[in-house]
This record gives sequence, C-alpha cells and structure tokens, in this order.
Amino acid sequence: MAFAIVLILLVIGSLLFHLLSPWQATEAASNWVSIDTALLITLLITGLFFVAVCLFMVIAIIRFRHKAGRRAAYQPESKKLEWWLFAVTSLGIVALLAPGLVVYDDFVRVPQEAREVEVVAQQWQWAYRFPGADGRLGRSAIKWVEPRNPFGLDPGDPAGADDVLVQGGELRLPLDQPVKVLLRSKDVLHNFYVPQIRAKMDMVPGMVSYFWFTPTRLGSYEVLCAEYCGVAHFNMRGRLIVEEAEAFEQWLAGQPTFAQSLRAAPPSAASLLDKGRQLAQNLGCLACHSLDGSANLAPTWQGLYGSTRQLADGSSLQADEAYLRESILAPQAKLVQGFPPVMVAYRLSEEELAALLALIQSLSDKAPATEHDAASPAEQGRALAAGLGCLACHSLDGSAGIGPSWRGLYGSTRDFVDGSTARADAAYIEEAIRQPNAQVVQGYAAIMPVLAVDAAQLEALTAFIASLAADADEAADPSP
Repeated sequence: MAFAIVLILLVIGSLLFHLLSPWQATEAASNWVSIDTALLITLLITGLFFVAVCLFMVIAIIRFRHKAGRRAAYQPESKKLEWWLFAVTSLGIVALLAPGLVVYDDFVRVPQEAREVEVVAQQWQWAYRFPGADGRLGRSAIKWVEPRNPFGLDPGDPAGADDVLVQGGELRLPLDQPVKVLLRSKDVLHNFYVPQIRAKMDMVPGMVSYFWFTPTRLGSYEVLCAEYCGVAHFNMRGRLIVEEAEAFEQWLAGQPTFAQSLRAAPPSAASLLDKGRQLAQNLGCLACHSLDGSANLAPTWQGLYGSTRQLADGSSLQADEAYLRESILAPQAKLVQGFPPVMVAYRLSEEELAALLALIQSLSDKAPATEHDAASPAEQGRALAAGLGCLACHSLDGSAGIGPSWRGLYGSTRDFVDGSTARADAAYIEEAIRQPNAQVVQGYAAIMPVLAVDAAQLEALTAFIASLAADADEAADPSP
C-alpha cells in the first residue's frame, strides 16, 4: 500500500511541476513554431503513458495485494491482451513519429527565394560565407584549407572569387527573409544550434547538411555547438544578430571577399609549405612516406631532394625536381631499389604539385633558396593562428578566455599552478606550444592540445604574439 501512495504522489508532483514550473522555453524567433507544437505533442503522449502506467500499477497493487488464502491464477498467455497492447503501442509510436516527420519535411524543403549562407565549424569557432554578386557559392574542400585560405575555397573557381567571408563568430541576417543554412565541418562532428530560432543540425565532416528558417524577431541570439567536439566544446559560441534588411546589406558590403583576402595575404613560402603538408595528409602520402627519415613502405622524404637514388633496373640518378614530378605523376616509370611498386598515379594541378615539391625540398639541406616572403612573420602568424583555431581560446584584446589572452602576453611574468614563475619570452612560447601542459598558468585548465607545427610556423606564431605585446605597450602609453 505504501508503494501505491508513493506512485500517486509521484504522478501528482510531476503534473504540478509541469503546470507550475517557471522554466519554460523562450518565444520562437523564427517561423518554426511547428517544432514547439511537435515537442508539445510528444510531451503530452509520453505524459499520458506515464500517468496511465503509474495508475495501472496503483490499481494492480491495491486489487491484487496479498491476502491470506488467496492465490493468483496462472494464465500463460492472453491473445486479447497482447493485441490490445500491440495496437495501443503502435498508435503511440505513430503519434510520436508523425509530427516530427511532417515538420522535418518542411525543415529541409527550402523556398526558392531563400538566401544562402554557409556555416563553417572548426574546433572551437564559427565562420560564415555568403554568395557574392553572382549569387553562387564557390567550390570548397579540405584539400584547399591553408592559413591563407581557412575556408578551403577553390582558388581556381571563378564563382568563389566574390564569396563574402565572415570570421569572428558573429552572423547577421535580415528580418523576415528566408535563409538556407549550409553546414560544413572542417575537423570533427559539430552541431549548429540557435535555441530561439528552434533550429539545429549536425555538421558531419565530409558532408554538407542544410535546413532553412525565416527570422521573425529583431535581436541578438546565442549560437551554440550542441555536439561534443573536444575539450573546449563549452566555449564554442557565437552570435546571431537579426536586423533590418538595409542594416544587413550595409554590414555585408563591409565584409571581405575571397579575392580580397588573397590580395591582403599574398602567397608566401610558409603558406606553400602548409598547403603541401595538408595535401600530403589528405592524399594519404604520409601513410607510406615518412618525414623524419624512418623506414616505411616507400622512401622517406627527409633528405630525398638532391640525393642519389638507386633504381630497380641497376641505374642511378639524382632526385631533382624533374625526378620528383615524374615520381608523383607516373610513379611506375622509375622504381627505387628495395621498395615495392605500389604507388598510384596522382592527377594534380600545377599549384598542388608545386606545394608538394616545396614540402619535399624543405626536408633536405640541398633545397634551393626561396624568395623573400611577401607577408611579414607576424602577418603569417595571425593567419596561422586563425587556421589552427588558436583564437577560439586565446583572445587578442585582453578579454578573458579559456586560455590566457595573447595581448600583452609576450614579455610578461607568468605564474604557474606549481608556484613557480617564468618570463614569457620566445623559449617559453615555444614550450607552451609544443608541450602546453608542462607548465600550466594559474587560473587556467590543462586542456590545450599539442600542435604539430614546424620551426617556421613556430617563429611566425611567436612574432605575432610579440607584436601584440607592442600593441599593448602603445595603448598604455599614447605619448609620442
């Protein structure tokens, strides 16, 4: 009997909590009120089943409670009861699924007049892309991602030259105009979620998912990642600002295009090497070729350029640029002694081929001299920081973040959790990047991953951090 009373109190308490609870969903700021309706139907159906099951248990406990001399009748099966349970359960499942399927069909049925915007996710930051004057988004792929091109747009696609790029996590949209949202992830699984818009969708690497909505309320709304994506997942936030159409168009006109971003950051030797590393990773080259001289299925790339190669037919030659080109485009033409003929031929553009050759050459002490980089080390470091996702945790303006702000960091004194201190010089920054958890700064968690950067990239990041220390000094002392 006591258990029956507990179940009755549980039902009454649950109903009162639902009816009197102050925690209610905020009003929808888009056209997707139907999502709230589908959720309400789900809540009502599951709530009715919960109440019915609890009350049935109460009746069963009271009616069939133990009495002296009374025994339960053994009934192995009841076809009638089974059919009733089957019918009621099936109707309940259909009632749960149908509203969601109807809403989802509308969710992905995009109106023809909808404006496109691409959301690009990366640990742990958001970026956005709008079509330019031609109304078309250019091609994109991971193989084109590099510090100068963090969106991974095809430099040879004319449709992408006027694409408008928005970095910094703030997205603006016009009021009462439908928007088709294209979702793309550069690294791991993410989820684009704006609670007031009632819109969310997974972002799967290698796929482009989409949905649409129409903003119906002016205001600023928080953008969240609703899928665990790593140690700083909780800080992957942004802002969606809904404003009048005129204000939106003015803001959009002030954002840089892809072509302008390339002109602002001209090609450099460092960026070419970055592209070579990215290509080598994406094409699977590093599964067979090592970069550190270790033995593998194919010759190591360390020291390869300029060396003498012994071929399977008994001849030998020098591994110059012509040989490397032929080995990539027609790998079976000249087979190196001691290695199986397993490499496939690659069809690469001249730019991609140049990037791979630059990477192989950089691993040899016989590499040819390169021209002076057009961009300064600090500028290269800024682009690299954006591409590696450093700015998701480290601010550039002194504001608090997951990691220490880079503004004023260089040359300052850092206090560690073990009680020791150190000056943030070049050596400290190198150790903090290569072994981030060797010394943890007070007030911050040991969550920074190890970054695989080479000496040139490390120098560029250090130069950029050092430049922010100079900026901080100038802001503190405005005197001439």
